[in-house]
Amino acid sequence: MNDHHAAPVDPAAISEPVLASRSSHSTGAPRPDRATGAGPAVCEGTPGEEVQEVRRFWQGLGLPGLVDVHTHFMPERVLHKVWDYFDAQGPLTGGLAWPITYRAQEAERAALLREFGVRTFTAMLYPHKPGMAQWLNGWAADFARRTPEVLHTATLFAEPGVDTYVREALDEGARVFKAHVQVGGYDPADELLDQAWGTLAEAEVPVVIHCGSGPAPGTHTGTGPIAHVLARHPRLRLIIAHLGMPEYEEFLDLAEHYEQVRLDTTMVFTDFTETFMPFPRRALPRLARLGDRILLGTDFPNIPYPYPHQLRALERLDLGPAWLRAVCHDNATTLFGL
Repeated sequence: MNDHHAAPVDPAAISEPVLASRSSHSTGAPRPDRATGAGPAVCEGTPGEEVQEVRRFWQGLGLPGLVDVHTHFMPERVLHKVWDYFDAQGPLTGGLAWPITYRAQEAERAALLREFGVRTFTAMLYPHKPGMAQWLNGWAADFARRTPEVLHTATLFAEPGVDTYVREALDEGARVFKAHVQVGGYDPADELLDQAWGTLAEAEVPVVIHCGSGPAPGTHTGTGPIAHVLARHPRLRLIIAHLGMPEYEEFLDLAEHYEQVRLDTTMVFTDFTETFMPFPRRALPRLARLGDRILLGTDFPNIPYPYPHQLRALERLDLGPAWLRAVCHDNATTLFGL
């Protein structure tokens, strides 16, 4: 259960550093490179150093660990195709060099999250075409059975029969869904999805949804389609991935209007993202006020920098330790009843 309660956050509050400085070979994240050649080498410490740094972070906040709502686990051959796409700097990467920092086998990746002290994580998986989601859901159910730390994750696509397999996934114990509007190329307001959204709203099961136009726009990304969905299903528990990057302020508008809308921090504020889609500093007070609806997400393992860098990036916002405790643990434990 949640042992901590988020206190009101002063947007101007300055927190004491929690993460210790890394050694000189790992003080920054690689800068994105839009050239067609290989990307820059990733600056990273040893796995042991990273584990120590992550654990110092949450221990310094008085937390029992972290809850990361945006980590990727999927069938290995599917994940390898995702990595191949990043390696090739496919169009949806925005042409950025994107070296995968944690390119390892499934068991090794899960073990590393445990060593970091991530008490609960997700298996964000998603289809890129019709006829794939139900198969992915079957894999995810098995992964949840053999991985006690994972929140049983499921996915969906705009296709006939979607409500049937969404209900089946819920019956099997799914606790969070993943929707990827950019990769799937579908309109979230498509009538094919309407009943599924209603089912998820009624079940009060959150959906982590990549609907912002970063790192590259899709046919149906942006706030417009999501606003249409929320107008029809205002109680739908959407978690806007990447804080809606780059439409940060527009998605903050939606969160301020709909009390069940949340946002995750995935890749936002890092050196990598700040070079091409920076978060506007004028919006930090709004981020502070929404502190009870911001959730830690990282995109592990598909990140081009070490895991601790995301935590440092959040810390240097200077929104205070109460905000960090809420974002990195308490909000998710409340939402998912952990």
